[in-house]
Amino acid sequence: MGKYDKYFLKGVQPWYEDAPGPTVVHMDDTHIKGSHYYFVHWVLKAPTGMPGLDAWGEISHGPHIHKDAELLFHIGTNPDDPMDLGAEVELYMGEEMEKHVITESCVVYIPPGFIHCPWRIKKVDRPWLFIEVNQGPLHTEKSYPQLVPEKDRKMMLFFDERYGEGTKIVLPEGITTQHEGVWVTPDKDK
Repeated sequence: MGKYDKYFLKGVQPWYEDAPGPTVVHMDDTHIKGSHYYFVHWVLKAPTGMPGLDAWGEISHGPHIHKDAELLFHIGTNPDDPMDLGAEVELYMGEEMEKHVITESCVVYIPPGFIHCPWRIKKVDRPWLFIEVNQGPLHTEKSYPQLVPEKDRKMMLFFDERYGEGTKIVLPEGITTQHEGVWVTPDKDK
């Protein structure tokens, strides 16, 4: 083992197994001191890794904020047309839920404390890469389910993490992971 091997992370790490596609890397300050939060995974034609989730239209990430700025990279894999995402993704911005449709490779900047999402993959014609970067040492999130109609909430994933009330993850009905249903733990590192 080399002196600097700890700085080379690849594949699903033991601390993060639930992902909608094959994970390239998931890391934060608890894994490499001084690191920001990074989550990189493939988005395939159909979701994997979450039993009960068979098609992209069955799930979305509900409205929320973060303490730190966030970057959402949507990267197409067509070498002949790198701007073609090969997919269609909806992302809603602000309290008024302004809808944006993403069909090209892009980066979306989310300022700290800015309400964003639902984020919903509508269709995937060709696998692509998704990279989430929170510009803080740990992932933080506070959900705002009240911004979407109650009937839509049943298909949404909601996180509350590091806002002082422990960690709470609410999964859509019928979706199972290592944290079935509602997962709640105390905040150890706010």
